[in-house]
Amino acid sequence: MYAIIKTGGKQYKVEEGRFVDIEKITGKAVGDEVSFDALMVVNGDDVRIGNPLVKGVSVKGEIIDERKAKKVITFKLIPKTNSRRKKGHRQPFMRVKINSIG
Repeated sequence: MYAIIKTGGKQYKVEEGRFVDIEKITGKAVGDEVSFDALMVVNGDDVRIGNPLVKGVSVKGEIIDERKAKKVITFKLIPKTNSRRKKGHRQPFMRVKINSIG
């Protein structure tokens, strides 16, 4: 059994007992419980597609960890003018363990 959820502008395929890395949710901390609405639920041959959400189905999970992704470097060089710009960015994300779908 798996479900498709939407959070942080992205869609994720989740299963019970698995971990998923999602965009950071403001106002939530490690150990908090979160719930998501399901866009689609598949249980064997039974497929339920929402319009836009499946009614009566929510996906519950627990925030396990809060981390930052690998650093992404942006470097801009304008030739012949001695102009250089270097920036780095680390995107924060949360690791969520999916406890139940239903």
